[in-house]
Amino acid sequence: MTSTAAFLGHGSPMNAIEHNRYTESWASFGASQPKPKAVVCISAHWYVGSVAVTAMRNPRTIYDFGGFPQELFEYQYPVLGNPEVAQRVADILPNHSVVMDESQWGIDHGAWSVLCHVFPDADVPVVQLSINAHLQAQDHVEIGRSLAPLLSEGIMVVGSGNIVHNLSIIEWGQTGKGAPWAEEFDAQARHILTGKNPSNIVSLLDHPQARKAVPTAEHFLPVAYIAGIAEATGKSLDVLVGGCELGSLSMTSYVLS
Repeated sequence: MTSTAAFLGHGSPMNAIEHNRYTESWASFGASQPKPKAVVCISAHWYVGSVAVTAMRNPRTIYDFGGFPQELFEYQYPVLGNPEVAQRVADILPNHSVVMDESQWGIDHGAWSVLCHVFPDADVPVVQLSINAHLQAQDHVEIGRSLAPLLSEGIMVVGSGNIVHNLSIIEWGQTGKGAPWAEEFDAQARHILTGKNPSNIVSLLDHPQARKAVPTAEHFLPVAYIAGIAEATGKSLDVLVGGCELGSLSMTSYVLS
């Protein structure tokens, strides 16, 4: 069984309890896929100083946010983990000392606010893979290349972040719109990711608008993994759903064709 890698912009944790065109697209995507053996999720919210995988059988739901309705803090996405898949991830990354996390992390909102729409019954085990903050951008692409064999093993790989993510200059009145600089950056990302060399996405960090679009790297880097997978499998990336929100967020999501 072959699974599909997806990059899904997650935006606000409110997506877990809201229904909009993004969450509807994620739900349609999940319904169209054969149910995978497990999901390996690279979330912007596990940005640490090492390469680590969640290796517990019962990962906790992490509420790594503040100032949201109580309903969100009570939300549960009670997926199982899969230590065997975690070990498989470690085995295919021999150039890294992969930390097998059996107790510290869990499933953060970068993962569950998206996956709750893709697999609403929480019936697909989830393993999170951290983003090592000490690596160079190209290193994340190379890890993505190494993850590509998982797809042929029935394991879905999901990257959850936002290509444009600047919470400091959100424009709350700009529903469904991005500022011109954000739309420009998002369009250039789309041009690269749907082209012949998606791993060139890391060159976007030198774009004139990069300081606004990517003030910190963690939300951008998940797409580097998906770009690496696309190149390693020889498949192209297609837009699942596109668009910017609130001036300074991109919610554009990609899937392997």
